[in-house]
Amino acid sequence: MVVFWPITPGQVSFLLGIIPVFVAWIYSEFLEYKKVSSHTKVHSDTNLVELEKETIKEDDRAVLLEGGLSRSASARLHSSSIKTNLIRFMTMDDAFLLENRATLRAMAEFGAILFYFYICDRTNLLGDSTKNYNRDLFLFLYLLLVIVSAMTSLKKHNDKSPFSGKTIQYLNRHQTEEWKGWMQVLFLMYHYFAATEIYNAIRIFIAAYVWMTGFGNFSYYYIRKDFSLPRFAQMMWRLNFFVAFCCIVLNNDYMLYYICPMHTLFTIMVYGAVGIFNKYNEIGSVMIVKILACFLVVILIWEIPGVFDIFWSPLTFILGYTDPAKPDLPRLHEWHFRSGLDRYIWIIGMIYAYYHPTAEKWMEKLEESEPKRKLSIKAGIVTVALFVGYLWYECIYKLDKVTYNKYHPYTSWIPITVYICLRNFTQQLRSVSLTLFAWLGKITLETYISQFHIWLRSNTSNGQPKWLLSLIPEYPLLNFMLTTAIYVLISHRLFELTSTLKSVFVPTKDNRRLLCNFLAAVAVSLCLYCVSLILLQIPHSPA
Repeated sequence: MVVFWPITPGQVSFLLGIIPVFVAWIYSEFLEYKKVSSHTKVHSDTNLVELEKETIKEDDRAVLLEGGLSRSASARLHSSSIKTNLIRFMTMDDAFLLENRATLRAMAEFGAILFYFYICDRTNLLGDSTKNYNRDLFLFLYLLLVIVSAMTSLKKHNDKSPFSGKTIQYLNRHQTEEWKGWMQVLFLMYHYFAATEIYNAIRIFIAAYVWMTGFGNFSYYYIRKDFSLPRFAQMMWRLNFFVAFCCIVLNNDYMLYYICPMHTLFTIMVYGAVGIFNKYNEIGSVMIVKILACFLVVILIWEIPGVFDIFWSPLTFILGYTDPAKPDLPRLHEWHFRSGLDRYIWIIGMIYAYYHPTAEKWMEKLEESEPKRKLSIKAGIVTVALFVGYLWYECIYKLDKVTYNKYHPYTSWIPITVYICLRNFTQQLRSVSLTLFAWLGKITLETYISQFHIWLRSNTSNGQPKWLLSLIPEYPLLNFMLTTAIYVLISHRLFELTSTLKSVFVPTKDNRRLLCNFLAAVAVSLCLYCVSLILLQIPHSPA
């Protein structure tokens, strides 16, 4: 096996951390096997009821793999201090390992997946092939997926609005998840087949994701009024836990996965905008001032020459990126380009979220109006939307890539608004969704990150994925089928594992425990990193 890149301290740190986890998990499974075997030998058939109760308790702990610890297991985990838990882990305390067997299993599985990432993208054990774009095949595959989805997963929803209590369902959760799903499929196929002719459409899709960041986060904070540290920490975990380990194991810069820092930034900005002086959020003029302040901040940082570099240069160690194919570009070039393209659309998402209840009330009245009037108003809305969309397509979308990017920050809201109007203009359209795309929409973060390493290949640190992972050489369609199946399966499992480990390490109502977990993670990471530095120096020491 040939490794394409030198071993780094971060990778050694990861190995030093994950190997004891693997050992502890395997030992915990052995202890569980012994426990079940001894129960089987001791208890007779008359005691089967008691055995079932014990099994149910153990299964309750195993619920962790489905999304979180059971209450009893969680209580046991948090009842002891972190120091005690670490000591019990390092000494392989039997009771501790049995109690946290499901957590260890989740951590070991996460580590095994990252090892698979490394094998696929940093060694020559598996092959690669070149990308090949064929418009006919591209459209055939995507439309086939749409048809199959429509035939098998079309579902009608009867959820009620949290604002009006009625089934208006304007921009409901099922619809936005479906929206993310069908865009993500096109986004991924764009990368896989190198479909450069739809570049401008991909820019709109990314803008739509950022729009949903503004829309979804504003809606949550404005309605729930939950500005707690645990809630914020959960969001940061969701956005950055997986990508952080990818950066460590694959030795990549954070900005290679630019979607993650972009969504992190705009999530923080929404949190700050709604959270600052949040007790005045019910006052309309205050919200208008907050939204205007957001525009002013963006204008100051992104529009005034020189301010961007001054503002972000202290964070170059996080946001800096050097593409091996373009080594002469400034380290912050990628961050300036990516964040600048969608610098305004998250604010538009906030505005739409703020007026969402008003729009629902208006739509409720429209649905209750007389049929002739309702039809004429809806026809007018559709006509205007189509006309505006057509003008945007002819005047903006058809521009070349470089010219289009100059207009994109100021015009991306147009196609997004047109889509929202067309997708929601009847109750029938609003109430149905394609659940297959909605399912894919839930794992967009995992599919975005994973594509770099187990679907595509870069073969180098910080490299763009210019090749395809090849498991079946000389059979491109069969290879596409197999690698896609593995890739989607692993992405979904990563989504579950991220949620599972979040429930273990990010408590929802215990700020002190959250802080202790964070400090413990920093301390353990520093210790592992120092040990790895020493180990890497050993081969170079004089005999």
